[in-house]
Amino acid sequence: MYRFLLTPRWWVINVFTLLAIPVCLFMGSWQLSRFETRVDTHNQQQDDASRERKAAARPLSDLLPVTAKTSGERATATGRYDTTHQLLVPDRRLDGRDGFYVLTLLRVDAEGDVGGGKGVADGKDGAGAKDGAGVRDGAGAKALPVVRGWLPGDADDPAAAAKVPAPPSGEVTVTGALQASEHQGGDGVSVAGGLPRGQLGMISAASLVNLVPYQVYDAWVTSSQAPGALKPVPPTAAEGTGLDIKAFQNLGYTGEWFVFAGFVIFMWFRLFRREAETARDLALGITPPEPTAPTAPGADRTPDDAERTRSPSATA
Repeated sequence: MYRFLLTPRWWVINVFTLLAIPVCLFMGSWQLSRFETRVDTHNQQQDDASRERKAAARPLSDLLPVTAKTSGERATATGRYDTTHQLLVPDRRLDGRDGFYVLTLLRVDAEGDVGGGKGVADGKDGAGAKDGAGVRDGAGAKALPVVRGWLPGDADDPAAAAKVPAPPSGEVTVTGALQASEHQGGDGVSVAGGLPRGQLGMISAASLVNLVPYQVYDAWVTSSQAPGALKPVPPTAAEGTGLDIKAFQNLGYTGEWFVFAGFVIFMWFRLFRREAETARDLALGITPPEPTAPTAPGADRTPDDAERTRSPSATA
């Protein structure tokens, strides 16, 4: 009765089913493991953030290059603000409100002395001690982008831009959370051209290299203390970690792959049942009726049609 399973057509169906089910289960399990990894990473980041808030800041040179582990750690750098290249980063939200970041470039020592200088107060966005390690204003000095804070409003509005406090002069030590350079597709990143002079859509060395005449670190720091009307910008989780939209996409893909596996099993049983019923009917001598073409209205009926529609009285 089930000899139809040995036909070439069913060999193809069976091989496809046996391959599709493990593949779907493997892909679903893989997506689930990715989601679980992101959950574990998120929990680890929460624990690390609690410890880092209590831990002392580390010199920037010890944390570069930025990785998923060092992103968000407290870093410190000593230098002088470039007051001629202060930039506004528009279209950034904080606490559900629209606003903009205030970014200033910190010129640090050309030889990489980007730690806190001797006698410089830690964590203050202001003038440091005069006996600290001086920053040489040489052509080789690199700059660290520092987000000094956030302001509500539109960066194109002169009244909102007028509220931005001027960066301090002289040598300063900045302490804040280390962040990786932004990229296209990141949260809040604007890649549209035509921004006014003095504005920046994406915080990255690639975007700044054409705006300043010196090298820029491939990282940035959000200052833990914001002067004046500015509000500190909280650090963001490193890309590929944390419970972002991509993490829940992994969870959705998990369900899709398991549904695909169930659909393959359902379709196999449906085809098997239909084929088995057909084979049983043939074994009992029950053949399905052959389809006949419908007769057009008003057309002459064939003798068979007349015979089938003849009344019993006419036959008698």
